[in-house]
Amino acid sequence: MRVIFAGTPEFARSALAALHAAGHDIVGVMTQPDRPAGRGMKLQASAVKQFAQAHQLSVIQPHSLKLDGKYPDEALAAQQFIAQAQADVMVVAAYGLILPQWVLDAPPFGCLNIHGSLLPRWRGAAPIHRAIEAGDVETGITIMQMDAGLDTGDMLLKETWPIGPLDTTATLHDALASMGAQMIVKALSQVGQFSPVKQPEEGVTYAHKIEKSEAALDWTQSADVLARRVRAFDPFPGMSTQLGDEVIKIWQGYAVNADLSSKQAATPGTILAISEAGIQVACGEGVLCLTQLQKPGGKRQLVSDFVRSFKGALGDVFKA
Repeated sequence: MRVIFAGTPEFARSALAALHAAGHDIVGVMTQPDRPAGRGMKLQASAVKQFAQAHQLSVIQPHSLKLDGKYPDEALAAQQFIAQAQADVMVVAAYGLILPQWVLDAPPFGCLNIHGSLLPRWRGAAPIHRAIEAGDVETGITIMQMDAGLDTGDMLLKETWPIGPLDTTATLHDALASMGAQMIVKALSQVGQFSPVKQPEEGVTYAHKIEKSEAALDWTQSADVLARRVRAFDPFPGMSTQLGDEVIKIWQGYAVNADLSSKQAATPGTILAISEAGIQVACGEGVLCLTQLQKPGGKRQLVSDFVRSFKGALGDVFKA
């Protein structure tokens, strides 16, 4: 098929690579403008743009697709780009821009979206993070026929994937990116033959965008909740806590057994034990054992290495 692809991060690059390898004619690629990244804050092309350039695919990077918006010239150029491509279908994966109706209507077979959840659960920007944070035991991929709503379109394909007790957003992202890539290739082989399924009204939840302000560990929460948030916010934005003037990133931790936690009565955030096996911290309910941490300007360290230069002591209190 003649395909226009719209996507930006690594999740989307996996799908684009699979479509390209399957022999589809990628007649155009749309991705977000280059953004500053890294310590030098130099402009960096998206993962999708990097793949497109490496395979000599036409790329356009509008800031907006609204013809009456802030960037009308860029939107008009995108409209011309789509029209000239004469694509059969548009595939969308983590693109990051709202598609106005004129885009949805442009290809004969419309726009198919690869969404990283089992819709209607976790519509929105951060479905992988929010599924882990909520303690879901499974997630998956939904291939959806896009409409004007926020991930409200009819479902075409759906497959589940288990969320393991050690899964982070990083590990789950990679598994779902691979699944989504395989599923979109399958979906394009069935275009025109689907029996679309409307999303049920029950079970709708929204995966709101991850904000840096969510990174601070609130020790008044339960150890179980904090352990899930640590996994959900790896690799971004990473959970953090403060001891004195030092901000420490927390990358791994687990809630210790109830027998131990019930014996502890301390202000949330209090350090209860320090060893090479973990740093145990009192929570609003239970105890969180920290096993991978990072000092300012340093690298992630297992707790066995971290404690050798750790300045904290028993009874010290971590702050949010």
